[in-house]
Amino acid sequence: MTGPLNEPLIELTGLTKTLRGQKEPRPILTGVDLTVHAGDSVAILGRSGSGKSTLLSLMGLFDRPDGGRYLLHGRDITRLPERKAAALRSAEFGFVFQRFFLLKHLTAAQNVAMALVNGQGWLPRRRRKAKVMAALEKVGIANLAKHRPPRLSGGEQQRVAIARALVREPRVLLADEPTGALDTETGNLVVSTLYEATAQGCGLILVTHDWDHARRMDRVLRLTNGRLAEVDGAESERTQEFPAGVGS
Repeated sequence: MTGPLNEPLIELTGLTKTLRGQKEPRPILTGVDLTVHAGDSVAILGRSGSGKSTLLSLMGLFDRPDGGRYLLHGRDITRLPERKAAALRSAEFGFVFQRFFLLKHLTAAQNVAMALVNGQGWLPRRRRKAKVMAALEKVGIANLAKHRPPRLSGGEQQRVAIARALVREPRVLLADEPTGALDTETGNLVVSTLYEATAQGCGLILVTHDWDHARRMDRVLRLTNGRLAEVDGAESERTQEFPAGVGS
């Protein structure tokens, strides 16, 4: 899916979402506006429960908003049928989470290759291997291709997960607290790896509680009261309101 030159990669306009199933419905997103171009990196900060992961779920087409509009390359994808949403999700998006979701009995290369399975089956073996090794090389662990997850450190496992997200060459990379289970040094390496993907034109949206990671992105936004607002460094240094842990 492509659009005119300089057309935004992602445009969210007035997205709303209310959580139901409780005694009282709870509005979690009340009018989110966001524009992301190819090669942009955007950090989203916010307290636990502010709706960060809910927003990422909508952007990744795992859920639908109650209102508003979602454009991808200028195409309205707000209410795609699930089958089309799944196909678009596979073709356009890469995902990185706090948990690695690696299969322990498979090697690093085999875990990455799992992302290449599609409705037509596997790619030819030679092409598949080349893509997998290129993805592992991008994240600096091609030498660990034959290692299984139990033999890898947490940072190495997360880089396998990033390689898996990149191997399909997504237009959009969505990262939800990818450093939450890592120490500071390893977390910095992981964020650097994610940021490097933008050099290839991939749009990166990073959800985090960590200001040090957020400020490495091109833009920093805060999700408060269901809406996004720009954050400057001075404001964040004053408030320091991002405890460790995963928000919703």
